[in-house]
Amino acid sequence: MAPKVYVDGQSGTAGLRLMDYLAVRDDIELLRIDEERRRDASERARLINASDITFLCLPDDASREAVAMLENPDTTVIDASTAFRTDPSWAYGLPELASGQREAIRASHRIANPGCHATAFILLTRPLVDAGLLPEDSLLSATSLTGYSGGGKQMIAQYEAADNSRLDSPRSYALGLEHKHLPEMSLHARLGHAPVFVPVVGSFLKGLTVSIPLHAAQLKDGTTTLDIVNAYKAHYDGEQFVRVMNADDDASNLDQGFFDVQGCNDTNRVDLFVFGNSQRMTLMARLDNLGKGAAGAAVQCMNIRLGIDESRGLDIER
Repeated sequence: MAPKVYVDGQSGTAGLRLMDYLAVRDDIELLRIDEERRRDASERARLINASDITFLCLPDDASREAVAMLENPDTTVIDASTAFRTDPSWAYGLPELASGQREAIRASHRIANPGCHATAFILLTRPLVDAGLLPEDSLLSATSLTGYSGGGKQMIAQYEAADNSRLDSPRSYALGLEHKHLPEMSLHARLGHAPVFVPVVGSFLKGLTVSIPLHAAQLKDGTTTLDIVNAYKAHYDGEQFVRVMNADDDASNLDQGFFDVQGCNDTNRVDLFVFGNSQRMTLMARLDNLGKGAAGAAVQCMNIRLGIDESRGLDIER
């Protein structure tokens, strides 16, 4: 019998993208709620408890309320909000995080899907901390350039309005420096301090890159760009959704000297780059913020939990 899958919050941006992934699968039974009953708590509870897998694409408080509706001990919840990402009783849904993480996801009925900015930041930093190249007490800064789909339906409508030229230029936000992804970024990167993190939204639909500048003095003495690349290659050996780009091949990593933030769009892939020289370096990760940064990552976790091909229904190349 095919596993039953339900998406609570399927009308939001992440929910809609998740439904795109799931609707074409012939190995699951997709449970659907009638549009007029999508705010009916009793109907939502019925579907959640009838499912083998429930995805929550809801605000934090609504996700907590949905989890409280659970009565079926066999239902697995994959939550896309920030509500449970630092909760030790939930598996963090980033299989590439470290040895044993994939097994933790497979064994858990509660999986917290990572944030898009956090995914890129953690994939850049965790291997360097684990390899002893980046101290755990490092004081880092990071910038994320992301497409406007990350802001949800309202922001998409603003950017796609017929006459809205004031949105043509990139816009920094979360300038109180308390972005909601910070707790998971520091915890799962094994860093003692949250980074000074500034996200920037651009006038393109999707695509995201996180950049982390480093002075050589912030790293273990003698660390080179090649050392960092080799640490990434060792950490992500065999990972089909993480591609480590060669440090000595900058020309092929750029488009006439410019970085393409949308280079992973429509895939579940993350590309990792190291630019710079012996004194100053920039670490960069790019992904599709609606793919590996949201819905694609959730599907990957579902596949792991169900014990099927991890890449089923997901693209690596476009």
